[in-house]
Amino acid sequence: MTDTRTDATGRIVLLTTSHRVAPGLLSWSAWETLRTADRVLCADPGHPQLPYLREAGIAVEGARPDAQELVDACAGGRTVVVVPTGEGDQRLTDGLARMAGSGRFAMPDLELLPASYDLPGARLLDLVQVMDRIRRECPWSSRQTHASLAKYGIEEAYELVEAIEDGDRDELREELGDVLLQVVFHARIAEEDPEEPWSVDDVAGGIVEKLIHRHPHVFGDATAETPEEVKAHWMRTKAVEKQRESVTDGIPLGQPGLALAAKLAGRVRGGGVDVELPKGEGVGYELLALAARAEAEGVDPEAALRAAARAYRDAIRVAEGVGV
Repeated sequence: MTDTRTDATGRIVLLTTSHRVAPGLLSWSAWETLRTADRVLCADPGHPQLPYLREAGIAVEGARPDAQELVDACAGGRTVVVVPTGEGDQRLTDGLARMAGSGRFAMPDLELLPASYDLPGARLLDLVQVMDRIRRECPWSSRQTHASLAKYGIEEAYELVEAIEDGDRDELREELGDVLLQVVFHARIAEEDPEEPWSVDDVAGGIVEKLIHRHPHVFGDATAETPEEVKAHWMRTKAVEKQRESVTDGIPLGQPGLALAAKLAGRVRGGGVDVELPKGEGVGYELLALAARAEAEGVDPEAALRAAARAYRDAIRVAEGVGV
């Protein structure tokens, strides 16, 4: 067999970038590698990084070499940087792998250099882009309104609670995604308002500002050593922000009855309002008293009743011979 080994030493650098990071925002090691490379190759003349590379004085060749040509280009200890374009990248890496695996070639060093990479939360950008396209092109999604989506928000919230109570982590992750979809969907619809448009960035900006403002013990000079002190900070700051006339202001009356009763009782207790529970006959007043007692004892009456109801359901299924 003919030995096809060459003296093709040197280095091949495959430069990877994230499409979620603005072009030109590259790591220091990436810029240094690009500046000192003997050749920089990019087959896509419209690659978003090219204007920034050329502005930095880096000569970029529009070549599309195969694996053998790339190895030959490194002969003599040269460094060749390849800016991947997506199309054809797999062909090139597969070819380099075959050459290295054959044992018949003196291969240059092969380096994968992340020039930019995703920060935590970067995939949220993908979600915004996907939602934007769906809103434009999907016959159903393009016709939805805040009002028509309201019921789905409620359904997804209940399914999220069920996943938490079941302890199913995979289901929890999926249901969190469904809830997040509702947020992004509503924000996308809001962008189309002709008078007061706002976007998901405004939603995120608003909650960031709120979190910072309500956590002075984290972002400011205040101190809080216990969960109770944190809650007190939160409630004081919230009261100043909302400027409510009554402790009942802002409590959604459409929430489940036990949750509503507990929320009212908590507001009364936290606000120091001296008011007794209304006296009356019937199951409603009994449930109100139970919910208030649960809240005072630190028990969520809705969660407690759901747990009891699930146990009741299991008992029914066992009695029916269905199994749990």
